[in-house]
Amino acid sequence: MLKNVMNSVNIATFSIVAHAPDEQAWGVAVASKFLAVGSVVPWAQVGAGAVATQAFANTSFGPRALTLMQQGQSAEEALAGLIAADEGSPRRQVGLVDKAGRSATYTGVECKPWAGGYAQSGFAVQGNLLAGPGVIEAMAETFERHNGLLPQRLYAALLAGDHAGGDKRGKQSAAILVVKAGGGYGGFNDRWIDYRVDNAPNPVEELGELLRLHTIHNETSARADQVPLQGEILQNLQILLAERGFYAGDIHGKYDATTRQALGLLVAYENINDRTDLEQGRIDQIALDFLLKPQIDADKRG
Repeated sequence: MLKNVMNSVNIATFSIVAHAPDEQAWGVAVASKFLAVGSVVPWAQVGAGAVATQAFANTSFGPRALTLMQQGQSAEEALAGLIAADEGSPRRQVGLVDKAGRSATYTGVECKPWAGGYAQSGFAVQGNLLAGPGVIEAMAETFERHNGLLPQRLYAALLAGDHAGGDKRGKQSAAILVVKAGGGYGGFNDRWIDYRVDNAPNPVEELGELLRLHTIHNETSARADQVPLQGEILQNLQILLAERGFYAGDIHGKYDATTRQALGLLVAYENINDRTDLEQGRIDQIALDFLLKPQIDADKRG
């Protein structure tokens, strides 16, 4: 039997674990009045599933559950094994989703109220020391009706839980972890999304800003989403390039060699290379908005 660690800290929190079969992705989103909740609660692995271990968290539940599910156990089977082997189980809370999208959630009888969870095909939500059951209900409803990619669905659910009252003690940290094969930087690992806000007054909102920046800097645009670098668009970029010290030519709206070289320096500096096609003279709207927004805001203030 695993010994109950009596001096552990109660991680009062709300979380969601989920699987997106179309993306072959698994993920966890979590928030809490607890320092760096992302260092304890979320676990995920391609071909295994996702786990959130919380309350008086047994952090061994994360890697052990992933191993069991990778070996073929369902979320329910893995959960049963974890709880049976842990004498501290009355104080634990855990949610799992396996590699096939089967889910399970568990709330020990000694978890602080309000505490509970909800498991449905493809996801599970759970929380303890919450403002009330409406937190879990809002998360489940939001996740089910959202039609975006898994990171956006997880974040929308987390934000809904936060708006419904979240952790009744307050706010401190939030995290999101999403894995898919080749999803990491350069395609070398499975960590598609891995962001944490460890200590902040409004951690869920700050987590949303990190996801917005991830979209700008780490996602690749399709050619259909790109616009030609010409006319007024290019003139505005030439003004920006001049202000930033990358360009000393005329503001003529023509995509010449000098402009191309300067723009190449800027997009590399801002890490938005994958949202531009310098050879063809094209840029997508997300990158354009990112570059020009400070200039537009300044014009409005002026």
